[in-house]
Amino acid sequence: MALKDFHLKQKALQLKRFLMGSAGRKKREVTNAKKPSWMMPAVSHGYYTTEAFKSPAGYEDSDSDFVVVQREQIEELELWFFGVFNARIGDGVAKYMQSHLFDKNPKESHVRAKSKETMRKAYLGARAKTRESTEDTHGVGSVSAIVIDGEKLVLANMGDYRAVVCRDGLAHHIGSRNNQSGKRHWSQRFFKGNAASTRQSKTSDLVVGAERVEPDTEFVILASSGIWEVMKNQEAVNLIKHIENPQAASECLAKEASNRMSRGSISCLVIRFD
Repeated sequence: MALKDFHLKQKALQLKRFLMGSAGRKKREVTNAKKPSWMMPAVSHGYYTTEAFKSPAGYEDSDSDFVVVQREQIEELELWFFGVFNARIGDGVAKYMQSHLFDKNPKESHVRAKSKETMRKAYLGARAKTRESTEDTHGVGSVSAIVIDGEKLVLANMGDYRAVVCRDGLAHHIGSRNNQSGKRHWSQRFFKGNAASTRQSKTSDLVVGAERVEPDTEFVILASSGIWEVMKNQEAVNLIKHIENPQAASECLAKEASNRMSRGSISCLVIRFD
């Protein structure tokens, strides 16, 4: 199976500015920073995707994934938005985030307070539109992350796409309530339709979580179903935890999933905190 570097220009979704950043927007200069830049972890990333699997019977995923990466400077705050999206839902999520967060020229306090709620609304709105356009929502999924000043991490996943955080070599998944312990726990909510649920999420549920980036937070994996159907969370972490380059780490995950004959879409994005 041939591997390829994925480009958003392959999808007519008008999302080029997400990869390139908002080129037309003037960045506000940062003055009187709250803390020196050397005290904040550096954020780096890399992503990789593969072609959809084709079986002798002609099976093929009808929709390819796409990757979103955007960096913004808002007052004294550095904001990153990352995502791995199935095309049927990701366009809606990305556009909502752009129009309700980035294009509003928000205050730093608004970003810190509203980022989790904005992410939740983006997913619920995109899912509702997907259900209006098609009854078949099998395979629809997405996962994304907001990193605020290298200090706060907001994650969301839906469907069989998943976000896994590596802390001190151990995998933590926001969809697993067993990962909550001590002070470092996910503030998470499960959504089905518009109602919150306290039970373990099902495949179609949306999970949104937030926590601080601590010194032992090493990296985050955002990946599609093709990764997680052939390897467990800790397997994925063990495979790349010694790879410092996030681009090489994402390629390693994608190739391993391909070698294991994954039948789902294989796309992953790795975010490192150094």
